[in-house]
Amino acid sequence: MNGVNGHANGRPGLNGSSRKESSVMAPAFMVSAPGKVIVFGEHAVVHGKAAMAAAVSLRTYLLVTSRSKSHRTVQLVFPDVGLDHTWDIDELPWDIFTTGKARKPKYYDLVTSLDESIVKAIQPFIDEVSPSESQEKRKVQQAAASAFLYLFMCLGSPSSHACIYTLRSTLPIGAGLGSSASICVCFSAALLKQIHVLAGPHQDQPEEEVDTQLDRINKWAFVGEMCIHGNPSGVDNTVSTRGKAVLFKRVDYTKPPRATPLKDFPELPLLLINTKQPRSTATEVAKVGHLKKKYPDVAEQALDSIDKVTMSAYNLITSEDFDNKSESNIEHLGDLFRINHGLLVSLGVSHPKLEHIRELVDYADVGWTKLTGAGGGGCAITLLKPDVSRAQLDSLNESFAKAGFEQYKTTLGGDGVGILYPAVLRNGSTEKGGEEIDQHKFLMAEDEEALETLVGVGIREKRSEWKFFHL
Repeated sequence: MNGVNGHANGRPGLNGSSRKESSVMAPAFMVSAPGKVIVFGEHAVVHGKAAMAAAVSLRTYLLVTSRSKSHRTVQLVFPDVGLDHTWDIDELPWDIFTTGKARKPKYYDLVTSLDESIVKAIQPFIDEVSPSESQEKRKVQQAAASAFLYLFMCLGSPSSHACIYTLRSTLPIGAGLGSSASICVCFSAALLKQIHVLAGPHQDQPEEEVDTQLDRINKWAFVGEMCIHGNPSGVDNTVSTRGKAVLFKRVDYTKPPRATPLKDFPELPLLLINTKQPRSTATEVAKVGHLKKKYPDVAEQALDSIDKVTMSAYNLITSEDFDNKSESNIEHLGDLFRINHGLLVSLGVSHPKLEHIRELVDYADVGWTKLTGAGGGGCAITLLKPDVSRAQLDSLNESFAKAGFEQYKTTLGGDGVGILYPAVLRNGSTEKGGEEIDQHKFLMAEDEEALETLVGVGIREKRSEWKFFHL
């Protein structure tokens, strides 16, 4: 595994060195993309029904730092999973595009499947990542590396500038919150930005242009997701790119799901609670499939009921008189949370830890709770009542901690992909023009709270310097 030996602008590396480099090629910049939760429709969506997914304010952040002309390397640093690897740009298999083995895609192409020639050509460069790590860690690290390197080969070139790509995330990984999609959206947006085909975002951008930019980011993020998951639904990267929420349905599994963006989806206060109980999506999906085969009429009625819950929420949120400050509207959504969860329990996809979370929330009387995602562990979400006090939430958090759960206070339905160019924030700094976010500061943020304080656009921080593609 290759280490970080030095940083642009002569700042110290992780090993304390402070080797001075010549001037950088371009200012450092950042991109950020949110995770997601399934709000309504889990499991029913597998059987052709509708589901609703929304962005959460927990996000992935990618800092892109150019290096001097004397460097010919591209480095991927992802401390959350222990990844730190460097490739020599000149040694990458660019010749596959000149020998005719693979066609170099255009940035505006629609790519619906991976080019096996590219996959095969980059595999030796993926194999050299983290050879001494455990199989489990190596799998995660190589998944991130493969998504990045495939996109770099497609969108970059032998003349690409040397750069360091540093990832940090406030999203728990492997909890069903779309962390891989948010990473791929960041890779896609950053690489498109670097080849100068990403216009904006800016205040006066025409809606048609905004939609084109988002579509372009989303399509390449989906390519990254294919590198990691093989046959992703496309929903996670769509929510992560566009933000807010989408209603989606997948009737034909040979085609992407039909996704309807909910542009007016309101930001809602949410608790996200991680049981830390490992679960297998495939196992939970198979469980429902078996139940449907065993009791087709009964199971189908439960799935139809979940579909009706999803559409009831959709009709409420898209109605002209919907007000996210209205107690009756919030209670309506909360009731749908509870009903959806009960139906999922009847399908056998809950877990004692998920039920314990629901009991703790019900006892505290702060909101309405349901599992999110496949179930069998993973996470639960709680829609908070409007009048909940800080003391109630602190007490509930203590109960969660005693039970071994991890709580995140977040919002539902926030912004999608954002860009901070250059990577400078005011941060109360006395530095002229603001505080430059370099790799050292970015890596030294100790936890999620410190990361959001430094660069965040989540629940704790709202900053005007970050720009978003708003439709």
